[in-house]
Amino acid sequence: MSKFRTLMISIFAVVLLASVSYAADLKIGYVDLSRVFDEYHKTKDYDKVLEAKSKDFEKERNDKIEKVKEQQAKLGLLAEDKKAPVEQEIEKLKTDLLEFDRQKKTDLTKERNEKIREILLEIEKIVSGYAEKEGYTLILNDRVLIYGAQTLDLTEKVMKLLNENKPADDKKADKK
Repeated sequence: MSKFRTLMISIFAVVLLASVSYAADLKIGYVDLSRVFDEYHKTKDYDKVLEAKSKDFEKERNDKIEKVKEQQAKLGLLAEDKKAPVEQEIEKLKTDLLEFDRQKKTDLTKERNEKIREILLEIEKIVSGYAEKEGYTLILNDRVLIYGAQTLDLTEKVMKLLNENKPADDKKADKK
């Protein structure tokens, strides 16, 4: 039994030493992905595009709502025998409005999700390139960390890399 115990302790010691020596070669860092995403110039640019599209959608939607209200106001002024066609028109306008609303929201959500995916893939590519260039073994998203020393935080470096190709007009606007 003591030979077995000695053998197990020896194996454990060898594995422990190998792990420690391997760990000494690890270069680890982490990135605040939410912050990098939010402060990436392409995210900010797309937010402006999406905001404009949302405003256009709201304007078009409000125009359709106004048409429904106009028809409803007109309905109150009509004689009973002339109300049926206007009521049908109002129902058609309401149905069209609901379909328009549903379709536009679906389209905007789909477009937003595709753009987010595209931006995240770009960020991942930049982080991977940085990791390879700087010899990192592992770079984590800060969301999976319970604790990470500030010396391992690569967020600022990654943001600098992402925004170095920012168009000149955007750089001027940021300095104001």
